[in-house]
Amino acid sequence: MSSLPPLSPRTRAILDIMGPFLSSIRDSTYARRQHEPGILDFMLGDPHEPPLPGITEAIQRWSVPQDNHWFAYKLSEPEAQATVAAALRQRRGIPFAAQDILMTTGAFGALANSLLALAGEGDEVVFISPPWFFYEAMIVAAGATPVRVPVQPGTFDLDLDALAAAITPRTRVVLVNSPHNPTGKIYPPETLERLARLLREASERHGRPIYLISDESYSRIVCDGRAFHSPAAFYPYTVLIYTFGKTLLAPGQRLGYIALPPDMPERELVHLAIMMRQVVGGYGFPNAVMQYAVGDLEELSIDIEHLQRKRDRMVAALREMGYEVHTPEGTFYLLPRSPWADDLAFTELLATHDIFVLPGASIEAPGHFRISLTASDDMIDRALPGFATAIAHARTHAPAAAG
Repeated sequence: MSSLPPLSPRTRAILDIMGPFLSSIRDSTYARRQHEPGILDFMLGDPHEPPLPGITEAIQRWSVPQDNHWFAYKLSEPEAQATVAAALRQRRGIPFAAQDILMTTGAFGALANSLLALAGEGDEVVFISPPWFFYEAMIVAAGATPVRVPVQPGTFDLDLDALAAAITPRTRVVLVNSPHNPTGKIYPPETLERLARLLREASERHGRPIYLISDESYSRIVCDGRAFHSPAAFYPYTVLIYTFGKTLLAPGQRLGYIALPPDMPERELVHLAIMMRQVVGGYGFPNAVMQYAVGDLEELSIDIEHLQRKRDRMVAALREMGYEVHTPEGTFYLLPRSPWADDLAFTELLATHDIFVLPGASIEAPGHFRISLTASDDMIDRALPGFATAIAHARTHAPAAAG
C-alpha cells in the first residue's frame, strides 16, 4: 500500500508550492507573538485601526429585510452589477454595462474562478514576479502550468521582452497586477499599449486568443495624484478583477467583481463559463447583504492622503537611516532592500525589536522585505527607533550573530 497521504496529485503539487511559504510563517517569531499586545505588526495588509464608519452603517442598513426573498440564494444582483458598471464607466472611461459584471467573493474568488474557466490541463499561465503569495498555487489548482516573468530590476516595470519570450503556443492566460503588490508600481499607458500589441500578435501567431487577467485590487489606492489605467482599455480579451477589501481596508468582508470589456469577443460565453465555475466551485458569490450595500460601499475609501503621508514619512526615515527603498506609486506597501542578503535573518533581527515585516523570500523578492502601511501612526512612531537600531547592527555584524 502506498505511503502517500490520501491527496490528489494536484493537491500535493499545491502543497509543494505553498508548503515552504506556510512553514516560514508558521515557524516564525511572528507566528508565536502575533497576538501579543504592543507588537509592531507591518506584516500583512490588515487593519490596525477602527473600520470606516460608513462600512458598519451600510451593512447595518442593508441587513434589514425589505421583502421575503431578502436572504434567498443570490447570484450577481442586477442592481449591484449596474452600480459597478456605472462606477467603472466613470473611473475608467470604458463603456461597461451591467451584464458585463460578475459579483464575486473578493478578488480572490474572482481570480480563482477566472483561471478555472479559462485555463486547464496543457495550458500555460504567465505571471509577473514578485507576485502575490497565491498566484502560482492558484494556477496549478486550475490544472495549468505557471510560467514566471520577473519585473525589470530598478524600475519594477513589466519586462515586455522577457514576457514575449515566455509566450508559447500553450499560453492561455497572462496575469498582471497594477498597482503591483509588493513593489507599488503602476504600469503606464505606453506599457499597456505595448503589452496589448504583444498579446494581439501572439494570439494571431498561435491561432487562439490569449486572455489577460488584470488584478486591479489596488486601483483606487494611488498616490501623488497619478492616473491609473486599466489594460481593459487597450486589449479586448482582458478580464478585470477587483476587490473592495483593499479600498475599504476590510478584507474580511468578501466583496469584489469581474468585469468583461464590452468589445470582448464571445463575452457571453466567457461570462457563462465563469458563472458556472462560481456555482460548482462552492457558490462563489458575495452574500446578499454585501451585494445590496454596493451602492454605499462604492462611495467609500480609506484616506489616501493620510496613507501617502505615512508612505512619505516611512520612506524618508528609512532612507535617512541608510535603507535602500523605492517610493511606491500605489498600494499600501514598501519594499526596502535588506541590509543583509539573508532577508529572513534580518526580519528575525527586526522581530527582536518587536517589529514584524514580511521577508522578501516569501514573495520571490530575495534580499528585500515588505512593510505594510496599514499600520497606525502610533505603530510607526514606536517602530522607527527599532528600524534604526537594526540597520546599525547589520552594518557591523554578520547574520549568524543577529539577535
